[in-house]
Amino acid sequence: MPTSVLSRLDNIKLPQWLLIEQSQSSATFDRSYLLLAISMYMIGLIMVASSSMPVAERLFNDPFHFIERHFIYICISLMVAFITMSIPMSLWQKHSGHLLLVGILLLMVVLVIGRTVNGSTRWIVVGPITLQAAEPAKLFFFCYLSAYLVRRRDEVMENVKGFAKPLIVFGVLGALLLMQPDLGTIIVMFVTTFGLLFLAGAKLWQFACVSGVGISLLSALAYFSPYRWARVTGFLDPWEDPFGSGYQLTQSLMAYGRGEIFGQGLGNSIQKLEYLPEAHTDFVMAVVAEEFGFVGISVILLLSMLLVVKALLLGRIALQKEKYFEGFFAYAIGIWISFQAAVNVGASVGAVPTKGLTMPLLSYGGSSMIVMTMAVFILMRIDHEIRLQSIQATTKKKLKKSKIKKNNLNNKTAEKPKTEHDKEGEQYDWI
Repeated sequence: MPTSVLSRLDNIKLPQWLLIEQSQSSATFDRSYLLLAISMYMIGLIMVASSSMPVAERLFNDPFHFIERHFIYICISLMVAFITMSIPMSLWQKHSGHLLLVGILLLMVVLVIGRTVNGSTRWIVVGPITLQAAEPAKLFFFCYLSAYLVRRRDEVMENVKGFAKPLIVFGVLGALLLMQPDLGTIIVMFVTTFGLLFLAGAKLWQFACVSGVGISLLSALAYFSPYRWARVTGFLDPWEDPFGSGYQLTQSLMAYGRGEIFGQGLGNSIQKLEYLPEAHTDFVMAVVAEEFGFVGISVILLLSMLLVVKALLLGRIALQKEKYFEGFFAYAIGIWISFQAAVNVGASVGAVPTKGLTMPLLSYGGSSMIVMTMAVFILMRIDHEIRLQSIQATTKKKLKKSKIKKNNLNNKTAEKPKTEHDKEGEQYDWI
């Protein structure tokens, strides 16, 4: 990041509870990440239970089908999280290229053996396990991009070549995602990539040129694809065809309207009774709005905002301590979570077209839950390493001070003037 930008960030005064230096003497990791994640897990479990029972009863003759699976996903996520917490960030940086290749391989494999649902081939089925290939691909790409910016930071800031290289990699991933097709993931990766390149110090004219090309390509993809264009036009005026292209959005807007300020109460949603499609996945926030109203939506958005703000502040502190890979990775995770949450909520209220993106840590979906949990615990690992570094630096400083103090004390003792008693003793030293 340019020095001028860093100096401006340093002058911003922040509340003490947001800073990671506040309790370095008492803890080696920030527990608030864990508390935020568990809070969203519990809210998500309750809302998946409330919104999925009618469809689970019809499809599987078991109203608890999705609840049980969601609980299992949370348990698996926590197990993966503790493994993630034990991996040093140096290993993520060292193997970032290998992880990118794994992500590309997953996107290629899903096109060959993937399961198709609603016209999209996005899932790899291995026995009872279903993996959505795009989710780990996003995390691995952001890891690679963060490592690339450390290696080629000057090149990114100085010429177009350094700026274009990660966009070529993004183009390969984007082409594979379009074959599924999965335009929503492409948009999330596009926005996160540009945000990270901007924070790394790329020039504005580069952004103007490449973003213009990117927006033009995305617009062309939407215009020349009939079902995508129907989504765009349906989003602009869903009431024009409320039982066709605008059906899902109109049902979601009805849920928001019924919720008002305090909602209808837990379990009292009408739209979840199979009026609103995907009520427990992409449109779970509509059920939250109907049952808990504006207050419930505000609580969830506040939790997401706290997580994002802490991720961005962690990235800033990591860069200040010259841990550049960790800083860029934290920035990427923060941008990713914030944009995906914004698109999910925006789609359910009609602010943006429907993109099929889950609400981070809340919606039903095993792959999204596990990968998002990994991202949160990577933030915890970054925080942990920064705290350890500060504690070690403080300990070394204290040891150095005590050593200097001891040397000064010895010097003073050596230079102490001799008393008459000392002189008398010296007279008989030869005996």
